[in-house]
Amino acid sequence: MADFHYERLSALDASFLALEAPNTHMHVAITAILDPGPLSVPGGGVDFERIRGHVESVLDLIPRYRQRLMYVPLVEHPVWVDDPAFSLTYHVRHAALPHPGNLRQLKRLAGLIMSQKLDRSKPLWEIWVVEGLEGNRFAVITKAHHSMVDGISGVDMLKVLLSPTPDVPERTPAPWKPRPLPSESELLTGELLRRGQLFRSAVGGIGSAVLDPRRSFAALKAVGDGLFELVKGSATSASATPLNPDEIGPHRHFNWFRLDVERVKDVKRRLGGTINDVALATVAGGLGRYLRRHQIALDEMDFRVMIPVNTRALGDAAEPGNHVASLVAHLPIEETDPKRQLQRVSETTAELKASHQVHGVKLIEDVADWTDTAVITGMMRLAMRRRAGNLIVTNVPGPSFPLYLKGAPVLECYPLVPLMANQALGIALFSYAGSLHWGFNADRYAVPDLHELVEDTSHAFTELEKAASNEPQNV
Repeated sequence: MADFHYERLSALDASFLALEAPNTHMHVAITAILDPGPLSVPGGGVDFERIRGHVESVLDLIPRYRQRLMYVPLVEHPVWVDDPAFSLTYHVRHAALPHPGNLRQLKRLAGLIMSQKLDRSKPLWEIWVVEGLEGNRFAVITKAHHSMVDGISGVDMLKVLLSPTPDVPERTPAPWKPRPLPSESELLTGELLRRGQLFRSAVGGIGSAVLDPRRSFAALKAVGDGLFELVKGSATSASATPLNPDEIGPHRHFNWFRLDVERVKDVKRRLGGTINDVALATVAGGLGRYLRRHQIALDEMDFRVMIPVNTRALGDAAEPGNHVASLVAHLPIEETDPKRQLQRVSETTAELKASHQVHGVKLIEDVADWTDTAVITGMMRLAMRRRAGNLIVTNVPGPSFPLYLKGAPVLECYPLVPLMANQALGIALFSYAGSLHWGFNADRYAVPDLHELVEDTSHAFTELEKAASNEPQNV
């Protein structure tokens, strides 16, 4: 029996490594703001060593956090292996804001941290504990490579670090010994065996199709329709905007705001659609207002957003890695009537839900897993070159109840989505404890006035809410 251990990355997970470049950092992140509570120390500040000790105590529940990358020879496909040189002090870091420690300084620090790529020779994550925020608060900035997590699995990992109650028993760190690394020949042999097993599975699948041709035809038709819809949707490019330079730079700035979820639900009840539709309509209104102020003509503009959709089967929420398909939708930023804007967004998302695009994306991912990551990476790069979408807008559902870090209440959580090569803006939303938290990640020089876009988006929701106020609620 082999005494080494490794885990192969899926083609989709590996694609986020392949897409990374000096100016495009493929990490996701959350900036959380906390009340120190029992983590306060005399003279001010927080008990950093206690926080680091807590992280150490739960690492056995998230083994990926002690693994680094290796590559299969010849095919150069990445695998996860235990890091024999793992050092927690490298990954959990301590910082402080200069007095008086306001939110603007925290946002600048978050932008600086997001401008730095993760070191691929080590496990691909960092946690920054930031003291000195006004109001006797502190912040925790978590950062992990997209090859490790997507939005849903990231939330599951967050729940391991945090707890739903302030009082939790102390957890003793479990003994850990890194498993032996595989040799290059062992990796290559394992890859050859895997491909042989895939071939046998394919033959078995053909046999099943012969036995049940009607069901197999329906499945193939759904996949074929999905591929056609994907190709059709990317046959033309989205309109050029100042948010889509030929190549973004490496420097980021990060900004945010939040809304009461009940306010968003009230708009939904009065005007229809879903919470996500209200969010997309708010984005459309904010971007329209922002681009008009920059003297950009919006009539006839085909502005598109890329919307990641969770593809996990029911009950698979805790499965690590990426299980997501990105769908592309027109966003009516040219519309000036907020009610009409929401109606048009709702019509578009309804069409997306009725489409088979997810089936098409899944086929591409399956083919890439069978053959080579270059299949899916090449399609992603082609989509970027053709400007299939102008920006990513992702909405991740989080817990509706408060969470605690060793008794310290988590007050706010602002998410960050990485930027693609020609997308200078990305918007991520995270629902948590009754609030919808909006995180805006941008190229510092392509979008120097990010704060104005944030204000425009907040204003767009106020206008939508005002338009909905005269309509009856639909329970």
